[in-house]
Amino acid sequence: MRPKAFFINGGAGRVLCSVPAFEKYQEEISEDFIIVCESGAEFFKGHFSLQDKIYDPWHKNLFEDKIKNRDCVTLEPYRVWEYYNQECNLSQAFDIEINNKGVRELPKPTLRLTREELMSGSNVVKEVKQKTKKDKLIFIQPFGRGAQHIGNYINDSSGRSFEYQNLVNIIKKLEKDYAIIVMSEWQIDFEKENCKNPVAQPQNVDLRHWAGIINSSDYFLGCDSVGQHIAYAFDIPTTVVAGSTFPENISYPNSPNFDIQDMGEGLRKYDPIRIVPDEYVNKNNDGIMLMNEAIENVIVESIRKNISKTPLEKKTVLDNKKEDKKLVHKEQSK
Repeated sequence: MRPKAFFINGGAGRVLCSVPAFEKYQEEISEDFIIVCESGAEFFKGHFSLQDKIYDPWHKNLFEDKIKNRDCVTLEPYRVWEYYNQECNLSQAFDIEINNKGVRELPKPTLRLTREELMSGSNVVKEVKQKTKKDKLIFIQPFGRGAQHIGNYINDSSGRSFEYQNLVNIIKKLEKDYAIIVMSEWQIDFEKENCKNPVAQPQNVDLRHWAGIINSSDYFLGCDSVGQHIAYAFDIPTTVVAGSTFPENISYPNSPNFDIQDMGEGLRKYDPIRIVPDEYVNKNNDGIMLMNEAIENVIVESIRKNISKTPLEKKTVLDNKKEDKKLVHKEQSK
């Protein structure tokens, strides 16, 4: 049987979710495979056993040297039956495609940050806490990839992102007691929105440094996007607000660190993205993330209730070195 060249594309959250399946493949198949990262390899970098297997599509002589004598496998977890029937999450869908072992429990994604990335994230969080004089910090990622800035509005036709005014209202309810960092492509004038405390909005931050900030945060609030997967990898207590997508697919409802607030329950229709376009589904799901004040209060109370939970010990550079030694011994024993 020829070795494989796996092609992976899509957002950073998808890429991070594929890591456990590749770890299983390496452990169980022990084949000289490669991974071609068509949309970025940020979250494979630093991984002890996978980083040497990753290639950008423009790598010199990639086809002749690496692909020509391998079978090409293009991964598309959204086309896995168990996924579009809400019987598995994204990591499990990758595992079904890559390892063909059915739906099974998987470890959290391994996300190894450098010392600089960890220290930088820690310093950002400390600085915001000092400036706001707050002991706890909430990291918020309100918008997914489908969000667009149109005039004075932010709109997400995919129904995954927070509505702008709901975001402002929730922050107003939290700012008195907590420091807040918002991860967004667009600067929001929270002072103009009558927020009384500074809301940090770091700009020009790459994904790995965002991960470092999340790692040092006390709580994560987000939608169906990459941030929640990073929070899961680092055991950060989290509230996820789901809209047009099913929590069983895109999040971790069985995790003790996750509280899922499902805006779409009983209302949404499954969007067969990357299978076929369906404008009727999009129209049905339009506006599904709109909240009234009662729903905003439920989300705020979710955070207040769970922020006191002590997250599991965060990964450090020393922890990563210990893991590396274990993997080295394992490889040498083969």
